[in-house]
Amino acid sequence: MEVFTLNINGEKQEVNVDPNTPILWVLRDSLQMMGTKYGCGIAQCGACTIHVEGVAMRSCQLSVAAVKGKKITTIEGLSENASHPLQEAWIEHDVPQCGYCQAGQIMSAAALLKDKPNPSDADIDAAMNGNICRCGTYTRIKAAIKTAAKNG
Repeated sequence: MEVFTLNINGEKQEVNVDPNTPILWVLRDSLQMMGTKYGCGIAQCGACTIHVEGVAMRSCQLSVAAVKGKKITTIEGLSENASHPLQEAWIEHDVPQCGYCQAGQIMSAAALLKDKPNPSDADIDAAMNGNICRCGTYTRIKAAIKTAAKNG
């Protein structure tokens, strides 16, 4: 076990965990931050996407030791009241059905819009590739990203 001081959503958080523990489980089990979801456990579905230094990364395969000293943003850190342009667009386009994958979808989309404020369809497809939605709301996800790009 080792003590880690993490910068999560702009706040310092201290945890005492094994250095190999995936940051997903640190967030969920140690810090009770339930927005980031467990999906596949092998970094293939995108449900666990967070930002590390502004880059979308899969938290299920990312050790806490690998993010030590880095700025981490989770879905809870995008806004306090669902006022982020993507969250508003998600609501406007009625994107979620079951909602399980949506935090990861939004985090991937947020990283895209940070890098490309006016993404093309190809940019959206590339950035969202690997974010799986069992409900198949991909058309609404793309429409919401376009709306957020216009309104953001």
